Amino acid sequence: MSSLNTGTPSYSSTAGFILDLDSLIEEAFERCGLQDRTGYELKTARRSVNLLIAEWANRGLNLWTIQQREATVTAGTQSISGTTLYSVDAAGNATTDANDSSQIIDIDTAVMSNSNGDFSMTKIGRSTYLDYTVKTTQGRPAQYYFERTILPKVFFFPAADSTYTFKYYASLRMTDINQYTKNAQIPFRFLPCLVAGLAYYVSMKYAPDRIQILKAVYDEEFSRAAAADVEKASYSMVPRQTLFFE
Repeated sequence: MSSLNTGTPSYSSTAGFILDLDSLIEEAFERCGLQDRTGYELKTARRSVNLLIAEWANRGLNLWTIQQREATVTAGTQSISGTTLYSVDAAGNATTDANDSSQIIDIDTAVMSNSNGDFSMTKIGRSTYLDYTVKTTQGRPAQYYFERTILPKVFFFPAADSTYTFKYYASLRMTDINQYTKNAQIPFRFLPCLVAGLAYYVSMKYAPDRIQILKAVYDEEFSRAAAADVEKASYSMVPRQTLFFE
């Protein structure tokens, strides 16, 4: 009669699982029923990964790329762009690459700050900003319009009447995956969605008989990832009071 093992179970002490590009491609090809990969197939799979990441950005799946930034706005300023859109250190040197502002996809939340505190701003659209006939009117900027061009630009209304600090949260473009030994700039919990998406993309080229099933898997994984990529905050509910008068 065998005795029961009553010892303390042994668990892994690491939590660093991640996939580099080569492993991502290997997993995707295996799901397509493909084993041997040529140099061109590796090249086209890498291209598909970056197109998949671009698709995610278009569909709003990039919460982890949001960064808090700030820029100085002086009196009379109606708009800022280019190098003005990212932070500088105490010596006045840019803390990021000169092309970094082109990586901004959107600005989600912003405030204007001075010695009196932070003042929330309202995001407006192009048509609303264009409707203002006198854009040189000065005051504390209360609204901003983000122009999503190759080199992004932010317009303020009213124009600044003194010096402020424009503080904002920017959604940034995800970095390209361009080396087979490099890891994706993606949290581990989104790896299933990335692999499923790549397998679906690869199937459109090399395994058309598996397109439907791999697309279904990808759609399910994307829905799960999108649900996780949502900012969660606590809230309170206040009962509505009804007043009765006699």
